[in-house]
Amino acid sequence: MATKHEQILQYIDSLPIGEKISVRQIAKALNVSEGTAYRAIKDAENKGYVSTIERVGTIRIESKKKNNIEKLTFAEVVNIIDGQVLGGKSGLHKTLTKFVIGAMKLEAMMKYTGAGNLLIVGNRTKAHELALREGAAVLITGGFDTDDEVKKLADQLELPILSTSYDTFTVATMINRAIYDQLIKKEIILVEDILTPIGQTAYLIINDRLDNWYEKNRITAHSRFPVVDQNMKVQGMVTSKDIIEQDQDSTIDKVMTKNPITVGLKTSVTSAAHMMIWEGIEVLPVVDDYNRLFGIISRQDVLKALQMTQRQPQVGETIDDIVTTQIESSSEEDRYLFEVSPQMTNPLGTISYGVFTTLVYEAATRKLKKQKKGDIVIENMTIYFIKPVQIESNIEVVPTILEAGRKFGKIDVEVFNDGLLVGKALLMCQLIER
Repeated sequence: MATKHEQILQYIDSLPIGEKISVRQIAKALNVSEGTAYRAIKDAENKGYVSTIERVGTIRIESKKKNNIEKLTFAEVVNIIDGQVLGGKSGLHKTLTKFVIGAMKLEAMMKYTGAGNLLIVGNRTKAHELALREGAAVLITGGFDTDDEVKKLADQLELPILSTSYDTFTVATMINRAIYDQLIKKEIILVEDILTPIGQTAYLIINDRLDNWYEKNRITAHSRFPVVDQNMKVQGMVTSKDIIEQDQDSTIDKVMTKNPITVGLKTSVTSAAHMMIWEGIEVLPVVDDYNRLFGIISRQDVLKALQMTQRQPQVGETIDDIVTTQIESSSEEDRYLFEVSPQMTNPLGTISYGVFTTLVYEAATRKLKKQKKGDIVIENMTIYFIKPVQIESNIEVVPTILEAGRKFGKIDVEVFNDGLLVGKALLMCQLIER
């Protein structure tokens, strides 16, 4: 039986794209309190299929698929630029394909402006009208307004005409930044990308007998199964170790491990890998927001995904990407060179703690990979700053493996500037064998 919260989410999901939503309307339609309706709307907003815009209200928008994540809806643009909607509110749910900066003559501007575009322009009323007629939305910079006739045209064509107090350059930068941030998110592989779905997942019900485990084991050749109750909520995990020497007439709930570790759909694969290695787990149940079984992931799935990620070309760069791509191998074996660029410094003009930590981790990882030890999960890192490292300094990072068994490693890393020791680190880590 679905909870009221779930029923509201299902109701919102069924609404047509562009439909306006209000707390009062949902409370009345589904006979729930306004507090319950408000919480559900906020949840839908977090899930990305509802957007709330100041002075406009809340509207149902199309939830973006991962392969379309570099595109934004006009509703999201309003929020990014702290803008207001002058007309065409019913088109806010539409997706923009590209934005055009209107810094040219009118005829030339229209050559570059087409359906699905967003024209960013100042107080040029004729340009606003022509862009709308070409099927493009309009964003007016500098806090300017437009003619009432243009607003009426925007309403008729269901194309938003927006206004912001920012200048054209700032607006373009803000939208670019939003797209860039989403490209970085796109690269992060999530559990939902690699899971075995519920239709292909073998699981047991809490009141099944132990002979059901043997039957599942015979059919699938697997020995680990999630255990669910009648509502498909995960209650435990059962493995061959739990079953050995137990009476086959016993029920699963008597032998299973209760309250198992689970992961959500939006958990990153890196976090899942850390959990599995840290806890020594081979299989993790994947659950939705209500702890209902959605599928499973195995250690093999996770390691395969991590190896695939490392082969992906980077599109949106994180700070870690920028740091690691600037590390060069020295002509001397197992020494790495790095120049401290302005963006790598703190307000005092010396290398930042975060950059130093990334350097140490990257050097240790590269050293272990050379020794065919695979990847690492940091268990403990102790860093000693001995001297500040100035902007534009050339530093040398020297990792030394003190100990590397099958599962654990200990690495010492020294950092030099002009031959002087400026920092030192000791890493304790778990090894992920490939």
